[in-house]
Amino acid sequence: MTGSAVAGDISAGHRGPLPGSSEPPATRYDVALLDLDGVVYLGGHPIPGAAEALEKAVASGMRLAFVTNNASRTPSAIAAQLTGLGVAATAQEVITSAQAAARLLAERLPPGAPVLVVGGIGLRLAVRERGFRPVSLASDRPAAVVQGYTPNLSYGQLAEGALAVAAGAWYVASNADSTLPTPRGRQPGNGSLVQVIATATGRYPVVAGKPEPPLHAEAVARSGAQHPLVVGDRLDTDIESAVRSGADSLLVLTGVTRPLDVVLAPAQCRPTYLAEGLAGLLVPHPAVTAAGDGFECGGWHAGPGDHGAIVMSGSGAAMDGLRALCAAAWSVAGLGAEQAAAALATLPELPGLPE
Repeated sequence: MTGSAVAGDISAGHRGPLPGSSEPPATRYDVALLDLDGVVYLGGHPIPGAAEALEKAVASGMRLAFVTNNASRTPSAIAAQLTGLGVAATAQEVITSAQAAARLLAERLPPGAPVLVVGGIGLRLAVRERGFRPVSLASDRPAAVVQGYTPNLSYGQLAEGALAVAAGAWYVASNADSTLPTPRGRQPGNGSLVQVIATATGRYPVVAGKPEPPLHAEAVARSGAQHPLVVGDRLDTDIESAVRSGADSLLVLTGVTRPLDVVLAPAQCRPTYLAEGLAGLLVPHPAVTAAGDGFECGGWHAGPGDHGAIVMSGSGAAMDGLRALCAAAWSVAGLGAEQAAAALATLPELPGLPE
């Protein structure tokens, strides 16, 4: 038999974290906490079908909240962009890592405290919204330094931030993404820029953004969600944030994450549901079930082959095959990329995924 080799045996009694849902998520959850880039749009261009899916989700009774690690822009600016792309959104429905960072400050500092802002207008306004006094110089003796990405970040801002942190100011970062996607490729993100101050001072910041819990908590508080569903395209931010916060999640394959990445996902980054795109909010999700010596979903079976291999058999929708394969792969340790790719190669190509 042929297939992908893995270390260990598949446990027939193991049930993977893909329980399925007999009803569409849009009717099961009250609020979708949606990531933006890679979910609603990609590089500033709308993802085909995303706006229509969200409109139908709202018609089904689901409310939307747009949750982003981007701290450079204001909620109003982001809402305007979404509306221009055909997704009706208000500033109140946008929650940013800048707002989460400002909430962290509010939990520790008194109102009116000076806060040195190393970042852009979105971060400065979030700090002001919480009742703090944004400052730009270490000589203003700030109680805290808060840092977020902005394309106009200067050496002067970094230097003032480093001086203030070295003098004892509390250090907070909006997020720690090492890169950010752009039409030209991945460029340095706030996580990379944070290293400048951290290296100069030997002090690392408290982080507010995904996958850390503060941004999820901010999104729940601002949206009033009782039973939220996190929707994202990244395992290491969106999905890990949901896992760490105890929320269910839907991974869409319209952004960064590819099917191979999902099969290889570590335990802290495994979603509750898988879908090609946001249309996954509108349909039931078949459960993966333990069957004999493997796992089944739809018309697919993922079971053990020779030398610890996982062998795919059956037919049907490619997403169902991917679900069965994920459950089998997640039930054992030591799956390698080459072995996972070999198993995936036996499935039909998933349609509509970006190159």
